Amino acid sequence: METSGGIAGGGIQASLGGRYALALFELAQDAKAIDTVEASLTTVRDALAQSDDFRTLTTSPMVGRGPAVKAVLATADQLGIDATTKSFLGVLAENRRLAQLPAIIRAFRKLASRYRGEVSAEVTSAHPLDESQISELKQQLRTRVGREVSVDLSVDPALLGGLVVRIGSQMIDSSIRTRLNALASAMKG
Repeated sequence: METSGGIAGGGIQASLGGRYALALFELAQDAKAIDTVEASLTTVRDALAQSDDFRTLTTSPMVGRGPAVKAVLATADQLGIDATTKSFLGVLAENRRLAQLPAIIRAFRKLASRYRGEVSAEVTSAHPLDESQISELKQQLRTRVGREVSVDLSVDPALLGGLVVRIGSQMIDSSIRTRLNALASAMKG
């Protein structure tokens, strides 16, 4: 399947993170390891969210190139990251592009979803969702869009409750924060 036109369309390759994601996707596709690399990137994303030290390593301009490469490769070993993704992280560190990781991970997930014929949905919830809630959400989204849906989950306590779902340019906002804001506007009316 051609990646430069078919899969990578839709503006993914326009950004620096998108170009890196496309390069990694092509490597993963050649190695028949798209799912493995995607799982490793999810592990990296979770580590970025949970570890202040790892986040600082990827974003601080004070960390030199050599130490950054050594630290990111050691972290990749600790996290059990596959060889393709580990090598890619080393290249990012060498090129001083580790700060692009969140954008690269998002773009890679979109590429992988398109490759599998899925629609990708970004879901933000007020609290972490359990497996049964995720399964139910995927089923409801599948019914709504008529295709398999992969979900990229994040948590934002400021929503207070409910969900915000983005599928392409469509947004479904059932958050309590939005409902309260609408109520406040109606009362000012």
